[in-house]
Amino acid sequence: MERLEAIFSPASVAVVGASTVPGKVGHDLFANILRGGYSGTLFPVNPKARSVLSVKAYPSLMDIPDPVDLAILVVPPHTALNVVDEAARKGVKGIVVVSAGFREVGPEGRAMEEAITARCREAGIRLVGPNCLGVINPHPSVRMNASFSNRMPAFGHISFISQSGALCTSVLDFAAERDFGFSKFISIGNKADVDELDLLRYLHEDDDTQVIMIYLEELRRGPEFIQEVKAITSGDRPTPVLVIKSGRTVAGARAAASHTGSLAGSEAVYDAIFKQAGMIRVDSIEELFNFAGAFAGKKTPSGNKVAIVTNAGGPGIVATDMTVSSGLALARFHDETVEALQSHLPSTANLHNPVDVIGDATQERYEKALEAVIKDENVDGALVILTPQSMTNALETAKAIVKIDQKTPKPILCCFMGIFDVSAGVKVLQENRIPVYRFPEQAAKAFGALYRYSSWLNRQKLAQFSLEHDTARARDIIQSALDQGRSSLTEWEGAELLRCYGFQTLPSFIAKTREEAAEYAASLTFPVALKIVSPHILHKTEAKAVRLHVASPEEASAAFDDIVAGAAAYDPKAEILGVLVQKMAPPGEEVILGMTRYPIFGPLLMFGLGGIFVEVFKDVDFRVAPVGRNEARRMIRGIRGYELLKGVRGRPETDTVALERSLVCLSDLVLNHPEIKELDMNPVLVHEKGKGATVADVRVILEP
Repeated sequence: MERLEAIFSPASVAVVGASTVPGKVGHDLFANILRGGYSGTLFPVNPKARSVLSVKAYPSLMDIPDPVDLAILVVPPHTALNVVDEAARKGVKGIVVVSAGFREVGPEGRAMEEAITARCREAGIRLVGPNCLGVINPHPSVRMNASFSNRMPAFGHISFISQSGALCTSVLDFAAERDFGFSKFISIGNKADVDELDLLRYLHEDDDTQVIMIYLEELRRGPEFIQEVKAITSGDRPTPVLVIKSGRTVAGARAAASHTGSLAGSEAVYDAIFKQAGMIRVDSIEELFNFAGAFAGKKTPSGNKVAIVTNAGGPGIVATDMTVSSGLALARFHDETVEALQSHLPSTANLHNPVDVIGDATQERYEKALEAVIKDENVDGALVILTPQSMTNALETAKAIVKIDQKTPKPILCCFMGIFDVSAGVKVLQENRIPVYRFPEQAAKAFGALYRYSSWLNRQKLAQFSLEHDTARARDIIQSALDQGRSSLTEWEGAELLRCYGFQTLPSFIAKTREEAAEYAASLTFPVALKIVSPHILHKTEAKAVRLHVASPEEASAAFDDIVAGAAAYDPKAEILGVLVQKMAPPGEEVILGMTRYPIFGPLLMFGLGGIFVEVFKDVDFRVAPVGRNEARRMIRGIRGYELLKGVRGRPETDTVALERSLVCLSDLVLNHPEIKELDMNPVLVHEKGKGATVADVRVILEP
């Protein structure tokens, strides 16, 4: 942390490559620090100049007579390593490499970047960049704009981290337009050393930072990132983290042998990481700022019930619609609240939610209405909408809102519609850190984000399952298949593997002849299912190699013949090991459990509605392993079809506890056996509450 402090609050800064030519990065960056009012000592380093902007220049870092905390490098890549060597000898604590031409241009640039990083680590120097915009600390005691953006933002309590330097300049313009202040502003570029996790740790401990915003293009850490950020977003002193990630489409989903692999694009990995870490994902830069403003108010609702107070019907209706679509609900007022509203509002006012105080509302009417609803136990927060009309006093209404906000722990968000007519009121709200927006849908979505974060902070934590697994037997099953040169398990082997990890599977036999099929079928309770057993036929239905509801030995014999013939026609080269004769599963709701493995991130688990529904509705949720019971529970509740599992229209409630256990067992299975590349259990029949879940079909893809 001390070394990062030297980057953000240095007592002295040297700009290596400071230029005398306006328009060059080395000149403009030096000018930004100088003209931004930097409180420390600034040294330009340029062997060909006596001074830069009237400040004495030095030929090298070693020629500077005083200590240097931070060195900013604006030099060609091929000379950067020599400068880093000088910095190490000089005792520099931090380096920011603004220059491009490293990892992003190819192998030679990558090699130079890795050499610089290794030298910095050897010397204990923290490195930001290369290929970055720089760092900004607007705090009045520092005022350092060590970047090539000529805009020094206002000081605030929100920090911003970005992989994109170009985006940073746009964000600074956007922030200036909205009078938005920052605590720290960092462009991390190639992340050769300092990355998001380093900065999240630092900013979490930073007293000036209350909310962290991140623009992310990629992560290079997986489970470690999740665990550490989870502690940041939900520890003893939680810090909200808002993230926007480029490339949100699912185009990254891969061609794969399993449903899980085909559905799990790279965005599924990032969505899982953000959910598990407690990060709030946003869809746009504007939304990033909208949500950050709400979180900067430092109030989160204890529930999702919102009261709306408005002086115009239309915006109130819009807010109502957006409130519901943001996962919130309109609060139902107690009778006492309605009576209080009735005593203060005109007869034409609407006393129920949303409360319409009518267009001629004065600040007193707003104050009385807001005071009444915010005291209601059924209300978790309020949304106040003001449209400028002839009787409206935006300034005094804002002051009234501030007065009530100071007396309640519940969040109050405002929508003052318009620009010039309401600007004085908006300024008062902003000065008192009350979130204020131009449109009601922005306020409603921000309130929804506050509620999601509150739910994360107050989530229930159940005791973990106590599980025992036969890992040795499971390892033998997998190794035997690999020794035979196979890249998949047969369904028979897959079921045996699952039983090693406590899954309930169906009684079954492998029949080699039609006579054995009839005999085995008779030994089970009819009806039964018959399926081809072949390491080369993974999609058995496509091969017409499955028969369900077989009701007699004679039907079993005929089904055996049809299945073998269908499989041979589907793939004449496929090795056919026999036909699986299997007891039909008892009734239950069909779900899917699956896994696909990613570099860096490891196993990505999937849960959703199963059977044919997984392909039609794609109602699935993902998490990165390992998961415990609580994460498994949130995963199950994260799908749209969760209501089906709870029991609807006379259908019984299902055994979701058994599903939680199954997901934890799946997590253990794929972590213990890295040879498993992809896995599908589809369908899994989840039975009535207390009766468990049965795996009806399993597919396991291996990779040595």
